[in-house]
Formats: sequence, C-alpha cells, structure tokens
Amino acid sequence: MTPPSFEELQFLHANICQALGDPKRLLILYALHAHPRNVTTLADDLDMPQPTASRHLRVLRQRGLVTGDRDGPSVVYTLRDARIIDVLDTMRQVMRDVIAQQADLVA
Repeated sequence: MTPPSFEELQFLHANICQALGDPKRLLILYALHAHPRNVTTLADDLDMPQPTASRHLRVLRQRGLVTGDRDGPSVVYTLRDARIIDVLDTMRQVMRDVIAQQADLVA
C-alpha cells in the first residue's frame, strides 16, 4: 500500500476519526455490529436517552459509518461496513498492549 497523502489523512480525520471521537458512538457501532436495530431499541439496549442515540446515529450516518433503512414507521440502522469493528478491535488491542507495557515499566 502506498503511503497516505496529507489530504487523504485530513479527509480520514474529518470523516472517520471525528465520528469515532465519542464513546457513545463506539458503543452504538458495537451494538449495531451485533444486530441491526431501530433507534428506540438501540437507546433501550444501551441505556441512553432516545434523543442522544438519535443525535449520535445522525453523526454516524452523515459520516457513512451506518445506514438507515425504513421499516414501516421506523428506521432500522445497520453498519455500512463491518470492517470498522476490526479497526476498533485492533485499536483496543494496541491500547491494552501500551497499558501493559507501561505497567511493566513501573514494576
């Protein structure tokens, strides 16, 4: 793979990284990875107010990370691309490794 250009990294930051900048949005992505849901069910499952879930879903949808398909009167949200979960899992593993390494240095 070729090294990224500065413009590509700017686009990545503005569109993906900023969308991932809130832990509630990360929880939503993981929940939708488990199975698609409407906003009411999602909010109940994540124990957050429905307006909060809606606001975060709007950001994720605008940034292209989730899609919404009408199902009668409600909209069912799904991940656009499950690879985002692989990326998040990799980032979590890096975080764990860094914490373990720092703990070893302290010990």
